[in-house]
Amino acid sequence: MLRKFSLVLVAFLLVLSIAPTLAQDNVTVRYFTFSAAPDHLEDLDTIIAAFQEANPGITIEVSTAPFDDYFTLLQADVVSGDAPDVFEMNYENFVVYAANGTLLNIADLVSADAPYYPRALEAFQYNGEQLALPETFSTVLLFYNADLFDQAGLDYPTADWTWADAIAAGEQIKALGDDYWGLFSPVQFWEFYKKAAQQGECSFFNADMTESTINSAGCVEALDTMVSFLNTGIMPTTEQMSGLSDSELFLSGKLGMIVTGIWMFSAFADADFTWDVQIEPAMNQHGHHFFANGVAVSSTTSQPEAAAKWAEFLTASEVAANVRVTSSWELPALDEPAYFAAYLEQTPPANRAAVFQALESPVTPPVIERQGEMQDAINGLLAQVVDGELTAQEALDQAKEILDGLIK
Repeated sequence: MLRKFSLVLVAFLLVLSIAPTLAQDNVTVRYFTFSAAPDHLEDLDTIIAAFQEANPGITIEVSTAPFDDYFTLLQADVVSGDAPDVFEMNYENFVVYAANGTLLNIADLVSADAPYYPRALEAFQYNGEQLALPETFSTVLLFYNADLFDQAGLDYPTADWTWADAIAAGEQIKALGDDYWGLFSPVQFWEFYKKAAQQGECSFFNADMTESTINSAGCVEALDTMVSFLNTGIMPTTEQMSGLSDSELFLSGKLGMIVTGIWMFSAFADADFTWDVQIEPAMNQHGHHFFANGVAVSSTTSQPEAAAKWAEFLTASEVAANVRVTSSWELPALDEPAYFAAYLEQTPPANRAAVFQALESPVTPPVIERQGEMQDAINGLLAQVVDGELTAQEALDQAKEILDGLIK
């Protein structure tokens, strides 16, 4: 009888010893997303099912919001102390949330061999800490009408092109007729900070973010290069566009080159001319937009290990990568060619490899807490340069004064 009682007692104590572990393993991770709704909820469910099968103790609970409302709702949750465990971030908002201590450093919670593009991973680091993982990316390339290049007797753009090469080709395409145009690359904030990076000696701020340096000689040169597209006559003015968008002008077959995003592949797929893409021309070096979404873990989560597991699976697993590529739900920021084999075989464009070549020189936007005011101010000044009301130097001198005030 005593032996039986001892066995029961041992069993009972064993259950007590493992009960906390069992309870800890059965957790719910709350995930907040804007990119999945409304078109990719089933795709997200597929990824979740695979994750939960591999991690039976973790349940993923999803909530969604449209992008226009997302960050307002997220901020309200953060302020109330009820932030989701894991949530999506675009790069611009990532920097603001990282600076405010909202995000958990997950460097020690994720695999060291996860196959992220190194520069993509670095984009979501802040003050030496890994505060989010790169989820997806898109970039901007040089699209060109191969038929117009043939008509003008031109070789197609190469990866070695500079903007001087693009201008020269644009002039020959413009010479095909009054209703032909060589190039379209808009003069606005999003293009300017990228051209500034291509120039190589221009930055919007000094290293410690105490002063704007946007009026430096390198920045003036970058802006002058952009405006030269208009001054040489190869790029149409707003009036000459006659109400057409840049993409509509390209589809009309009258535009030789356009600088636009890879999200236009499907829009241009049925064009009645041959077109392809190339990485952007360089100024002094290459630089390409890196539009990215990341996945972050809240610094207040009660289950950091489970949350980090989900963040890594969502951003780096083969399952997630294949689902995204197959469903055209953006592209995973992974240096794993096998995941993209089917994507690279699709045409047009024939040179889809340029999409990944662009990742070798990513450019992220300058970000401050008063981001919207900065963008609006710069766009207004750039418009005055285009209209001939200000020189590039005058506009950027004014921009420096404004930016200095915004960062104080």
